[in-house]
Amino acid sequence: MTLPIDAVARVTATPAALQLLERLVAQHGPVLFHQSGGCCDGSSPMCYPQAEFLVGDRDRRLGSIGPAPFFISGPQFEYWQHTQLIIDVVPGRGGMFSLEGPHGMRFLTRSRLFSDAEWQWLSEHEPHGPPCGAQQP
Repeated sequence: MTLPIDAVARVTATPAALQLLERLVAQHGPVLFHQSGGCCDGSSPMCYPQAEFLVGDRDRRLGSIGPAPFFISGPQFEYWQHTQLIIDVVPGRGGMFSLEGPHGMRFLTRSRLFSDAEWQWLSEHEPHGPPCGAQQP
């Protein structure tokens, strides 16, 4: 099975997550997401104003959801590299510093394993090398 160029996204979002993201961008301007491996708040995808979050040297940019770049910590990437992250939103309080909290919603990471064809495509087309924290938007 041959996949078209840009066929495999490492991160996607549900329509509900994109709708909330649109509201957050309208309210706060450009935002970004960061998925870390910390406990508590750090285990959820966090949404921050782009100007207020410094991407780390070991962070990797997985792609974007809507207009928002999505980063993951290097160690978390090692655990999640075989999965596509699917960002969703559910009722409840999210991370204390994440922008969606006051809306009574929280972002949630779901995942699925890449198929063999998708994994092959990623192996052939994705740049290899050091983390890309320097590629901050």
